[in-house]
Amino acid sequence: MKNITSAHLIQDRDVEKIIGKLLRFGVITASLVVLSGGILFLVQNGNQARPDYHIFKGEENDFITFKGIFMGLFTFKPMAIIQFGVLLLIITPIMRIVCSLFAFILEKDKLYVIITLIVLAIILGSTFGGLKI
Repeated sequence: MKNITSAHLIQDRDVEKIIGKLLRFGVITASLVVLSGGILFLVQNGNQARPDYHIFKGEENDFITFKGIFMGLFTFKPMAIIQFGVLLLIITPIMRIVCSLFAFILEKDKLYVIITLIVLAIILGSTFGGLKI
């Protein structure tokens, strides 16, 4: 009985390490993408006059849809690169939930599989429900 518990704890610890590395990789990657977009933005627009912050100007329509972000990403538009980094940052915790779901499926823990599926459905519904695709 003790060996089964020890083996189970090792598997749990491995899953925790994988999820930790996934979160770290996602955040670092998103940060580097946003940083590279910011540097490119400064290189292209650094000499322009300072904007007037008394008047609110929303984001351009090109960068609020997946299509616009990816089209701008492939044409090296700085704002699209920054928006893509933000998308990566949003996707990171979703990938953590997916990774946890697979771990619970491997463990055959039906209760946690159901709970994780509910959490994933809520997060995906709230994330994609307000998007302009």
